[in-house]
Amino acid sequence: MADKFEMLESTRVEALDKILGKPFKVLDDGFVRVIDYMGSDQSVVQSARVSYGSGTKHVRQDVGLLRYLLRHHHTTPFEMCEIKLHVRVPMDCWRQWIRHRTANVNEYSTRYSIAIDAVQSTAPDSWRLQSTSNMQGSSGCLDVKTGKIFTDDENKLHDLSRKIYNKRIEAGIAREQARKDLPLSTYTEAYWKVDLHNLLHFLALRIDSHAQLEIREYAKAIGYEIVKRWVPISWEAFEDYRMESMQLSRMEVKFMKLINTGKFDQVIKETENIGWIERNVSGSLKKNLERIEFESKLKKFGMKVPWK
Repeated sequence: MADKFEMLESTRVEALDKILGKPFKVLDDGFVRVIDYMGSDQSVVQSARVSYGSGTKHVRQDVGLLRYLLRHHHTTPFEMCEIKLHVRVPMDCWRQWIRHRTANVNEYSTRYSIAIDAVQSTAPDSWRLQSTSNMQGSSGCLDVKTGKIFTDDENKLHDLSRKIYNKRIEAGIAREQARKDLPLSTYTEAYWKVDLHNLLHFLALRIDSHAQLEIREYAKAIGYEIVKRWVPISWEAFEDYRMESMQLSRMEVKFMKLINTGKFDQVIKETENIGWIERNVSGSLKKNLERIEFESKLKKFGMKVPWK
């Protein structure tokens, strides 16, 4: 029965083959590079049609199908593509990364090996201030003169922690215990294998402007230097339907219709009823994330914000 099927060759992507093993620098001493991969844009199309061979004879039909799949969240065909990356990343950034549990991971072990002698350092002009509107984010930076004080402190801390670590190792203390006071800025390395569906989900969250700067830099390197070369049609659809699109709730659709017909008083009344608009004693609007996000959507459409 096997002779009924054609012989298949492993799918190769020339643009990605050219950068296999090439490290793309991230931060001061980090990198990402491709170790191996399986599949391509065509693999997504083939799996959607559950067929062997090259799919349809019309490229435009293949492109249309792929864009339809991503646009309508038919994710399974994208799981047919996988990529294995080698990453070098600070431990505190890696903590956020590893929260994405939909990948296979093998990390450098400081129980078996000496800790990597590299740490992420902060330039005097890069000490970010805590955001007053986003409790998990930052906004703006310290002035360079004050930042230099913290950079000098950081360098002293890094030097001291490494000196103590080396002293413990030289004294014969077990590596698993000697490492316990190393700073989270110490670099680690890992192999990270993930399918395209889950990789795009990771990138959508981590390229977003609300993500922490450090992991955002890694996500941009993976997306724009690697994924864009690997699956260019999927990447374009991802940018169109995920990165540059927006989602509207039932209430937002209703309010936009009212605004579009000039019924501003009704919009204000209904947003007050659902708690979007509440004022402080001074008359200023209280913080409401749903309202703030809706305002940003209205601005993208060039539409008036009724309560402003």
